[in-house]
Amino acid sequence: MPKRKAVIAVGGVAALGAAALLLPNANASQDKASGAAGTARTLKAADASDLAAQLQKALGDALAGSYYDSAKRQLVVNVVSGDKNVIVQAEKAGAAVRQVGNSTAQLRSAARTLKARATVPGTAWAVDPRTNKVVVTADSTVTGAKWDRVRSTVRGLGSDMATLKRSAGAFKTFVSGGDAIFSQVPGGNVRCSLGFNVTASDGSPAFLTAGHCGVAAKQWSDSQNGQPIATVDQATFPGQGDFSLVKYDDPSTQAPSEVNAGNGQTVQINQAVDATVGQTVFRMGSTTGLHDGQVTGLDATVNFQSETDPNGVDTVTGLIQTDVCAEAGDSGGSLFTQDGGAVGLTSGGSGDCTSGGETFFQPVTAALQATGATLGAGAGAGAGGQAGAGDQSGAGAGDQSGAGAGDQAGAGDQSGAGDGSGAGDQAGGDQIGGGADPSATAGGEQSGAGNRSGAGTGHRSGAGAGSSSLTGTR
Repeated sequence: MPKRKAVIAVGGVAALGAAALLLPNANASQDKASGAAGTARTLKAADASDLAAQLQKALGDALAGSYYDSAKRQLVVNVVSGDKNVIVQAEKAGAAVRQVGNSTAQLRSAARTLKARATVPGTAWAVDPRTNKVVVTADSTVTGAKWDRVRSTVRGLGSDMATLKRSAGAFKTFVSGGDAIFSQVPGGNVRCSLGFNVTASDGSPAFLTAGHCGVAAKQWSDSQNGQPIATVDQATFPGQGDFSLVKYDDPSTQAPSEVNAGNGQTVQINQAVDATVGQTVFRMGSTTGLHDGQVTGLDATVNFQSETDPNGVDTVTGLIQTDVCAEAGDSGGSLFTQDGGAVGLTSGGSGDCTSGGETFFQPVTAALQATGATLGAGAGAGAGGQAGAGDQSGAGAGDQSGAGAGDQAGAGDQSGAGDGSGAGDQAGGDQIGGGADPSATAGGEQSGAGNRSGAGTGHRSGAGAGSSSLTGTR
């Protein structure tokens, strides 16, 4: 397929709804702050994310998390009461400072306790900087003795340190359905969504998708029964992340750095950015199309039931937790900001786009760092827009080095983390996050996915071309 243009940047047209997204100039600068030195600056979400990364690098564990206050348009950083030096530095940088009771070390200790005592399928936990607590979520499959075990562990941590909530449905990866990328495996087909086109370290065109997709199948096509056009180069799942680097078989493939947002519109992706709690994000997937929501937690741990081992659990750490919905077939799809920042790759979660739920994402910055890939178009595209993996600052990105592809056995051998192993490598709970079950659903279980595509297209607010308006639903 010489000089084939790869336009499957995220999948097909699907139902879009009410929450309007007006794309601003991606290079717009942050609003100027007013007032005396030390006054919290008014920031756009992307600038708040940059400031959070800078403060995390400068102050490290002296900070106890941060989040974006979208109402005040300020970055709020948590500082343990009494640390006046850190407070002064954070305020001078332009952040709003909030004094809290739980330090980073205490929150990590709580996460280690949860890992040791509450790692059961259907659980997840992440630090919520807005409450300065570890929020533990248990899905509908956690019942009986398992529920008692989780509840007892959370209670033992104390109400000022951890909280427990229920989630409808069951945590699972979103492989099946969809119409973006396909692979044929023994027993049927698997389908996922392409995340972002990138340039591999050797200069060849490639793309990022979910790690459990790369573990499930080696070769991928852009049509259900078509010939393969790309081959998995690296795949990490479960363990420290959920990402795959897939190289296009034709080295002259043109792979534009953009997301297909449906209705003939695309969003140009210009940089990889770290997520910030409170930030509004958009997810595009091949089954459900464009949806939006907020980041609710970072360094999340998810413990998925292993479909290859009835008594096993697959644990993935270092994920982004959100309230954006997703369904089967959306795995690997892109999470991005309104101004073209690549944030994450869809991993898994619970619920659907009717009832809602939690969805977890692999940070793009960590995937780039681990694979050595560069965000941007491949096949000889100019380097100007390719923010290299080394340029992705962002707290924690360096810690999420991701297991090598060699650890990922074939689709039939995905029980690897059935005992939750791999989570133990998370250096004292640095990555308060969790696991995933990579099992690829057989083609027979993917019925109906195709019926979703294009549904409700009349609900899009058909903005003129000049307005660059997109719409998404929560």
